[in-house]
Amino acid sequence: MSKYEDLADQLTGQIEENLKNDIRKLPTEAELSKQYGVSRQTVRSALSLLQSRGIIASRQGSGSYATGLSRDTGLNVIPILIASHQEYIYPNLLSDIRGLLSEQGYQLQIYDTNNDTGKEREYLSRLLNNPPRGMIVEGCKSALPNPNLDLYEKLLSTGCFLLFLHNYYPALSNITYVKDDNYYGGYLLAEHLVSMGHTRIAGLFKMDDMQGPERYFGVSSCLRDLGVVFEDSHVGWFTSLDVAALEARQDTRFLTTFIQEQLQGCTAVICYNDEAAYWLIKELSYAGIHVPQDISVVCFDNSYLSELSKIRITTLTHKPHEMGTCVAECMIQKLKGIPAVSQEIPWQLVRKQSDGPCPVQ
Repeated sequence: MSKYEDLADQLTGQIEENLKNDIRKLPTEAELSKQYGVSRQTVRSALSLLQSRGIIASRQGSGSYATGLSRDTGLNVIPILIASHQEYIYPNLLSDIRGLLSEQGYQLQIYDTNNDTGKEREYLSRLLNNPPRGMIVEGCKSALPNPNLDLYEKLLSTGCFLLFLHNYYPALSNITYVKDDNYYGGYLLAEHLVSMGHTRIAGLFKMDDMQGPERYFGVSSCLRDLGVVFEDSHVGWFTSLDVAALEARQDTRFLTTFIQEQLQGCTAVICYNDEAAYWLIKELSYAGIHVPQDISVVCFDNSYLSELSKIRITTLTHKPHEMGTCVAECMIQKLKGIPAVSQEIPWQLVRKQSDGPCPVQ
């Protein structure tokens, strides 16, 4: 092995150690020559080799910086634990994340947890055998205590960077996340309905994921601030098991119960997401309740389901590609040793057909 190749290997090891301490910039050629006792030409050749391998990038007049890529190609694979790679909002989101990571030389490896903590534990145990440098995680049943915190702590102790998507586990300290601004979203939907004259508003939320309580809190806080009573008797809650039964067997019993018990006397309802709203509108139709003539329905996500519904659903959206871009950029920053901060993506209202003025009582 030549001197410059040996130096390149030594520098690669030092770069990987430095990245763990958020140090990206390499010393100057003169400093490296002195530190390693080699000529400037040897340093220049070693840096050129590292650049060809994608380990560093040079900036004119500024020096050389680590790209975040590892000499071990296996460490350039970023696992993502996510509820599903096929259903609902995930295909476009994963495509955005994968595309941006690929541009920087990283690969995305998907693990479907089905929002099941047992599956989550199985995958975490497997990943601990060869810990990744970074991992994207959509927490399972994130509104509940998580039984797998011990494995997350072990991953963190290896230097693995955890980036949470859509939610996070509060019991893990100093965690970075990218999620929806659910409190503001709930506030926005409630404010919109009140502006349309609605004062008897119901809510349908998912209870075992963080997003549900956050959205409920935004709705209830807005109605409180506007002097509108939000009664507990008009709030329905469902779980991941209800969603699984709905998707597998079109089991809508929790929606039928909601219509019969929580929705009575209300002129509007705020749903947890497009999926809940889509199926609720179907059940309302079967019950002879018309949207929006009898009741207004609004929700979160602006997915294809909000367009597929017979009555196009008023919903909340983000800017196109915003969530996936933020996730990928945050992960790339951290892998390059650049500090990354948590972000909450704001919602925007998209009015369609499912909401209208409060009907005359």
